[in-house]
Amino acid sequence: MVYRLRLVGAQVWHAPCLYTSVAQAGQQVLRISFQENSDAVVIKLEGRVAGPWAAELGRLWEEKAPACAQKKLLLDLRETTFADAGGIRILQAIYFHTGATILAGTPWTKYLAEEVTSTNSQPAGTEV
Repeated sequence: MVYRLRLVGAQVWHAPCLYTSVAQAGQQVLRISFQENSDAVVIKLEGRVAGPWAAELGRLWEEKAPACAQKKLLLDLRETTFADAGGIRILQAIYFHTGATILAGTPWTKYLAEEVTSTNSQPAGTEV
């Protein structure tokens, strides 16, 4: 983990402290990373796939989908902490459109992966 230091007067603040104060203020965030190599694309999600962040994931996916069409897609949910109904719909649309491999590690992310891949919950029209 990379810690960035920020000098404020004579005090030193560590980045995790700043993130903790943001979370305590009720501002929940989602970090979306696209990592691409010659044969695969990894979409790594860290945080909450909910509300405006889910919509942003959908927007980014629409933007990146054409470039990813000929590559294997991995959805890395190992650092995902929450997903609302809208977030799950976006993830389902990406999954059913691409047949992505989902990476999960915790009981929560394994449950989320099951929700996303469930054929009973396939979204109508699978388009983002």
